[in-house]
Amino acid sequence: MPQRIGKIACFFVVIAIMGGLGFSAQINPAYGADNAEPAKPVYRLPPLPVPAGGQALPPGSADAQGAAGAASANPARSSADATPPSAPGAAASSDSGSAPDGGLPMDFPPPVISVAPQDNSGGQAADGQSAQINPIRDETINVATMGQPNGLTLSGGQLQSGVVFTLPQDQVATTARLFLALKVSPELAARDTSLRLTLNGQDLGNVALNQANAVDNVFQLDIPAAMVVGNNNLSFSVSDENTLQCDRNQSDKYWVTILPASHIQLSSQILDIGRDLGHFPRPFFDPLSMQSPSVSFIFGQTVKPEAVTAAAMLASYFGLLSNYRNVNFPVHLNELPVQNGILFGAPGEKIGDITLPAASGPTLQMIDNPLNPVYKLLLVVGRNSEELRQAAYRAISSPLPSRQDIIQVATQGIPLRQPYDAPRWIDTSKPVYLKDLAQNTDSLTVNGLYHDGIRIGFRAAPDLFLWDGDFFPVQIDYRFPTESWIDEDRSQLSITLNGTFLRSLSVNKRGLVETAWHKLGGDTRQESYSLQLSPYLIYGDNQLEFYFSLQPKPDAPCSLLTSNNIKSRIDPDSYIDLSKTHHFTLLPNLSYYVGAAFPFSRLADFSETVMLLPAKPEAGEIAALLAMAARAGNATGIPLNHVEVRLGLQGDNAQLADKDILVFSSLKQTALIGDLLASSPFEMRNGLLSVKAETLTDKLKGYFSGNFFRQGVEADRYLASTDAWRGFLSFASPWPGNRLVVMATATDSDQLAALNTDLQSLTINAGIRGDIAVISSENGVKSFSVGSQFPRGEMPWYMMIIWYANQHIIFLSLCGLLFAIVIGSSVTVLLARHAAKRLANSANK
Repeated sequence: MPQRIGKIACFFVVIAIMGGLGFSAQINPAYGADNAEPAKPVYRLPPLPVPAGGQALPPGSADAQGAAGAASANPARSSADATPPSAPGAAASSDSGSAPDGGLPMDFPPPVISVAPQDNSGGQAADGQSAQINPIRDETINVATMGQPNGLTLSGGQLQSGVVFTLPQDQVATTARLFLALKVSPELAARDTSLRLTLNGQDLGNVALNQANAVDNVFQLDIPAAMVVGNNNLSFSVSDENTLQCDRNQSDKYWVTILPASHIQLSSQILDIGRDLGHFPRPFFDPLSMQSPSVSFIFGQTVKPEAVTAAAMLASYFGLLSNYRNVNFPVHLNELPVQNGILFGAPGEKIGDITLPAASGPTLQMIDNPLNPVYKLLLVVGRNSEELRQAAYRAISSPLPSRQDIIQVATQGIPLRQPYDAPRWIDTSKPVYLKDLAQNTDSLTVNGLYHDGIRIGFRAAPDLFLWDGDFFPVQIDYRFPTESWIDEDRSQLSITLNGTFLRSLSVNKRGLVETAWHKLGGDTRQESYSLQLSPYLIYGDNQLEFYFSLQPKPDAPCSLLTSNNIKSRIDPDSYIDLSKTHHFTLLPNLSYYVGAAFPFSRLADFSETVMLLPAKPEAGEIAALLAMAARAGNATGIPLNHVEVRLGLQGDNAQLADKDILVFSSLKQTALIGDLLASSPFEMRNGLLSVKAETLTDKLKGYFSGNFFRQGVEADRYLASTDAWRGFLSFASPWPGNRLVVMATATDSDQLAALNTDLQSLTINAGIRGDIAVISSENGVKSFSVGSQFPRGEMPWYMMIIWYANQHIIFLSLCGLLFAIVIGSSVTVLLARHAAKRLANSANK
């Protein structure tokens, strides 16, 4: 009997413990008494149901944070990958790299230590001595960042959709709050409908849409942190979607839009992943992070070109990993960052509070940041330029060994790239199949009546050349569903390229004979079409989109409208054929550089490029170089393994004759700027950048070459009237070899460091062209064409003759006129002599 009583008591204790772990969403007004922004109406949502026997816990409480940490660990993570240093055995784990805690099962989530939020202003503890252990990171992820820049609209048959957001592997969510900004049509608000919210398949709650109207409305929901994992799917659906889907042709009446401003506020705890090189590129860069990455690079007090070269290689690697997100590179000179960072230097060199280890060769080492051991520092060490290049190449060329915090790198050959072989550029030597451009063949198929478009992204070298009137083919093979309830006359396949509508393809062939044959029961399906496109439609970064607009017949059963058992597909063997194009263009053209780092990316490893800094560069100038290196890696998919960085112009610059030159310098570096601009259309005048006045000879050369619209005067006036600015210049290299100089410059180094932020704007990117682009905070971007252009590329000799004749039409006309005068004069003289001779003979007779 006592044993039974004991078992029953244990059972109730277990039930009580499990009930205590229950959680619920806490609904609060979006703007409290302390917030002075009552801009939009806010509504309370019904709380989530509490598990039986459970008690609702505020998400911000210590118990809720612990539950969040216990449930939010990604299954892919283990205690070996994330162990707070304050947990038992943390020191041993840190020393040994990633050894798991033997006291916990491998699949048990790491404990979460409740701490105060980190100070955003400085990131350090209040006493200023050191940053806190296991800091809390606050971030805001909006719907636009989740891949929906225009928000989500649920209407017609598309009454459910969702977005995806991720959490870095070294973070565990402690609090999460959803701010839902909605715009609802009056007709839908009048119905008794609601918007259902789910996160990873679990209900979050319902928003009563009859509380909303066409004005923007904000709803706030505290999400249990335990529901936020590594990969998250936030879904939205209208409650009576089946009824609305059967209400045909009402998509313009019944709709609800989740606005791009909708966002999730996350607070997450940063975990110590240990000093394990195998985690690289974590913790410096995590592909799961939804924010623009920021990687601190640290150099000694005296910056060396070989250290910046290795840094440029790593920066380009982070750039190719970042996809469409810009990477920021805060540069520290002889000081350590508060968070993660990468140091570059020679053995024994002292940088901040760290002395780099003695090494007999290229070395990589992971250490704890002395300011906070949760954060890590990667040491890239080499005795000379070749060893630093080898160390950097080892970090980016293949995975680093696990459970090691230091390795000495074996010397290996670094292969050279061939022209135009960047893996992210479409091959122009042969037709390229869409299956090779798509993420996978399944992405070329869509299910159901209502679906998203099929999007295929590809990049291309910007110097593709075809004659006006010539086209390149895009062969499209496609399949519509064969269900009898689909209206084949109204259904169509729409094709766009970079937002430009190309064509709509019908289900059946159109024509008098085809229509008659179809009515007689014949097969007139059109399942193949060849588009003929002009080369100017191709940019450096392109997106080809297909959308199957399927229309049901008026008498189609309602149950079929929501069926996903129909498929529309683009055949994977459809192709784009650019094999008839040539690589030929006119330079300078700054739009090529900002779009594809061209012409430097012609060789994706930058083996024919020199990056030039002043002799004593400032942090902002180095940061600009690293940011542009990251953009180049992103454009090509290849790190800059053979780039060379130089500090200042050295005595012997003969080697620069075979190099394209990228310069990063503020205008305050007058010695470097003056030497580079000596033979360019620009000059420094009274400490300001100016445009040289054109001589009569320059004007005549421009007219003869067909350049009638130079903007030197306009550019000079704008430069004189603008105080603080940053931007780009481009001109022919002062050294022989038909090479190009692109200069990223600004009135000071702080302005120069802002270039990376500017280039995140699509508007600024689109506005950069010509050979000078000036960006200011007040006026945005202004571009001008000042100097002359020169041809770069290869074409057959007969095409070159025609091209030169076309470009120099005035010169050709003058030559033709001169030729006509000479020939005409000669013929006139000959005819006059012939006439005189004939007359003389007649007189003699």
